[in-house]
Amino acid sequence: MSAVVEKPTPAQRLAPLFQGFDLPLLLLVALLACAGLVAMYSSGYDHGTRFIDHGRNMLIAGAILFVVAQVPPQKIMGFAVPMYVAGVALLVAVALFGITKKGAQRWVNVGVVIQPSEILKIAMPLMLAWWFQKREGTLRPLDFAAAGALLVVPVGLIMKQPDLGTSLLVLAAGVSVIFFAGLSWRLVLPPVLVAVIGIATIVVMGDHWCADGVRWPVLHDYQQQRVCTLLDPTRDPLGKGFHIIQGMIAIGSGGFWGKGFMAGTQTHLEFIPERTTDFIFAAYSEEFGLAGNLFLIVCFLLLVWRGLAIAAGAGTLFGRLMAGAVSMIFFTYAFVNMGMVSGILPVVGVPLPFISYGGTAMVTLGLALGILMSVARAQRQDQNPKMPR
Repeated sequence: MSAVVEKPTPAQRLAPLFQGFDLPLLLLVALLACAGLVAMYSSGYDHGTRFIDHGRNMLIAGAILFVVAQVPPQKIMGFAVPMYVAGVALLVAVALFGITKKGAQRWVNVGVVIQPSEILKIAMPLMLAWWFQKREGTLRPLDFAAAGALLVVPVGLIMKQPDLGTSLLVLAAGVSVIFFAGLSWRLVLPPVLVAVIGIATIVVMGDHWCADGVRWPVLHDYQQQRVCTLLDPTRDPLGKGFHIIQGMIAIGSGGFWGKGFMAGTQTHLEFIPERTTDFIFAAYSEEFGLAGNLFLIVCFLLLVWRGLAIAAGAGTLFGRLMAGAVSMIFFTYAFVNMGMVSGILPVVGVPLPFISYGGTAMVTLGLALGILMSVARAQRQDQNPKMPR
């Protein structure tokens, strides 16, 4: 008599797909996503379908996270060179015949209108992690110089568009990979000291550098105005300084506990510009106060810490570098956004992860989290050979 073989249930068939997921990381992402939905419901109540679209974007990002997490890091590494080459080629296409909106040439039509610089947020650290993986054990100073050249090309093309915010994000992601690959502190400290001295000089001599007719090298006029506005928003309180002033008023008026959900006057009387995108942190701060801000900051810090812990336990150099870079991407996003809304950094158009509205940014975050989860999953599979691969 033949043995009866029971067919596995759908739940049993799907279970292996979820094994190896990093639960602390998922919990932190879920908490930030919930905070984002609450903030968007309040700040975007009169922006049509912003809340629904934000939820849809989160679901799309979650699906991308799930799919990418199933791909082993070594297979992800195979996409590094094609993504980088395609991204740089599209940036060149933008420079030659790109679409201009609001004075910036950042988009290109390839059947659909896309912003190629978004691709480089992930393609850049992927490419550099691939580069160092191929040279593991034989790294020389020339290899770091070549990595710097790979980084400078797309960053320069993005700055030319001009898009200072995205260029800074791509630069930060690339520099973090180079640093984690073993760049000597002797090479890191000199440019840091030069930057600190330059910033201190601008702060001390702000009146001189920001006087009418003074033009700075490298920066575009609008970028120079943003720095000068940061130093003194009251120079143009109803123009360039309006964003910073209203953001600081909203944050300060929230106090410790905030004014309450849907009770933010600066938000609902429409004093906060871009309150569903770049300046949503101001709207959130007004309604949830310092307590709500501390919740966000702790969640982001724990997210970065968890990502770095995953990087430290990765089995390959590529996994370590990529997980470390992704972790620093989240840190850079959160730090720059909160800093510019709070008036301690220039306004550069960087969204707050999971909180700000934006489909492209959300997809990029989902892809980054998927790569981080893939590295964590591979680590667990190495520790437990019985896990399905």
